[in-house]
Amino acid sequence: MAKEISFSDKKYYSISEVSELCSVKTHTLRFWENEFKGLKPITRKGNRRYYQKKDIEMIRKIQALLYEEGLTISGVKRNLSSTKNNNSISDSSGKIVEDLEKLLKTIK
Repeated sequence: MAKEISFSDKKYYSISEVSELCSVKTHTLRFWENEFKGLKPITRKGNRRYYQKKDIEMIRKIQALLYEEGLTISGVKRNLSSTKNNNSISDSSGKIVEDLEKLLKTIK
C-alpha cells in the first residue's frame, strides 16, 4: 500500500514523490526542467533532484496549461513569460502609486 504524500508535509520532495503528487512521469519532469527556465530543482549528491513547493506549483501550472488548456510547449513558455512580466509590471506600478501618494502627502 503506497503512502499518501501530503503537499505540506515537508520542505523538499524527491522526483518520485513529485511524480506521484502531480501524476506526471519522472522522465516528463526531467524534460520540463530542460524546457522551462523557472523549473529548477535543487540537485545534491549524485545529481538527485529535490523539488520545493514553488517547483511543484510551477509543475501543476505547466500541467494544467498543457493538458487542460491544450497549449503547446512554446505556448506554455509564452504564457509563463507573460504572466511573469505582468506580475513584475503590477509590482512596479504598485511601487509607483506608493511613491506618488508619499509625494502628494509631502506637497499637502
